[in-house]
Amino acid sequence: MTIDIERVVLVVIPTLNEVRMIAEVLRSLRLELPTGARVEFVVADGGSTDGTRELIQQLIVAGSRLHLMDNPQRIQSAGVNRAVQKYGSNADVLVRCDAHVVYPTGFLRRLLETLDRTHADAVVVPMDSYGITCFQRAVAWVSNSRVGNGGSAHRGGTRGGFVDHGHHAAFRMLSFQRVGGYDETFTHNEDAELDCRQRALGSQIYLDTDIRLAYRPRTSAGQLMKQYFAYGRGRSRTVRRHPSSVRARQLALPAHVFILAIVLLFGAWEPLLLVWPTMYCAVLALASITIAWNNRSICGLLSGFAAGVMHLSWGAGFLSGLMQVRKVAPVLSAWPSAVGKK
Repeated sequence: MTIDIERVVLVVIPTLNEVRMIAEVLRSLRLELPTGARVEFVVADGGSTDGTRELIQQLIVAGSRLHLMDNPQRIQSAGVNRAVQKYGSNADVLVRCDAHVVYPTGFLRRLLETLDRTHADAVVVPMDSYGITCFQRAVAWVSNSRVGNGGSAHRGGTRGGFVDHGHHAAFRMLSFQRVGGYDETFTHNEDAELDCRQRALGSQIYLDTDIRLAYRPRTSAGQLMKQYFAYGRGRSRTVRRHPSSVRARQLALPAHVFILAIVLLFGAWEPLLLVWPTMYCAVLALASITIAWNNRSICGLLSGFAAGVMHLSWGAGFLSGLMQVRKVAPVLSAWPSAVGKK
């Protein structure tokens, strides 16, 4: 399908110390650009000290349509908002990209084709995890399974269609602007929170499973624990603000952590309580053996351990978020550039 409608596409890439990947990310995004469109790239940098800024400056040449912008708040949500406010006044489509993801050839072209074909307000895509180290491969394999993702459609899913949420890729700029962009008080789960506000205004979100991203997981259990604890806390904030967005699989993990806490407190006096953690460990062990066998790799034996770290950290983070003092939800309104547009 050839896009022959002139439009402006704003591609925003938040960065913080991404010198190893950013050049390759930009190179891959420029492969097979959409015809009939002007694509502007903005790197929103949060104060990199590893040479990322210097590298971007070298890549900025006359006519390159590449811009380097400061992101003082450092978080991704603020970087995207700031880029849209500074460079997006004439843009028709916003594409959010990450500096540590492998993008397929024709990524931007295919996103625009899906927007045109489905008439959706936003297009989201699935992520397939892959690893280099033994631990990374274990995390990737379990993340791509139901044990690790709970059946989430945008985590290794293969069936496309209209969904509630997914990994953010492209927005019609008007849809992004009329909800006021990302909530910059969210350091994690800002994407799901934005999707709740988009749907409340009638916007439709389409998951295109033919456009897939490759994601590299954290390299250690400590990093994985910190990541998933933050994910859980972020999700709890979204649930408190948008109660209808909660799913049973998301409640299962904090409930599991709560039950384990009860077992630790009273298991010595009531041995029957030990059945729960025993069954859970058995499930993780079975998952490890199955993944190791399916992938013909001894690294798969770490998958159950990785899943346990993910489950417990996410559940603990969710409970931690729920115990915070409830805050009044900020009022986010359409940006001036969206008022009056249709």
